Amino acid sequence: MRRLSSLPTRLLSLAAMQSDRRVTEGLATADARKWHFAVLATLDESGPASQAQLSERTGIFRSDIVAVVNELAGRGQVERAPNPADRRQNVISLTARGRRQLATLDGLLAEAEDDVLAPLSPAERAELVRLLTAIVRPHE
Repeated sequence: MRRLSSLPTRLLSLAAMQSDRRVTEGLATADARKWHFAVLATLDESGPASQAQLSERTGIFRSDIVAVVNELAGRGQVERAPNPADRRQNVISLTARGRRQLATLDGLLAEAEDDVLAPLSPAERAELVRLLTAIVRPHE
């Protein structure tokens, strides 16, 4: 078992599975999913966007972004409006209800991260973020 327990890629996979499970469970308590958070956070940080722009900014496939936006619009967390520059396109905006939901999700994600990263000190957490960023960036 030493071979398995010392493979960095396996350890990354195990950590990702644990983290994903905890985040999914946490968001579910607010009737939300990771994609909901991604769209709400992107709109909050970048402002109104077309569905194509949201797809690019979040990494959610264009075929899936429509369903996510439909769900969020149905909950009153985002709203669609025709793009004045191109009537064939919709512009998606964050609503006040969406901002409140995002604040809730931020808190739930912070709890999940604290749970997953509990064995690490603040300095180790910062180092982990630095190392993961170094791994992820070249492959984006």
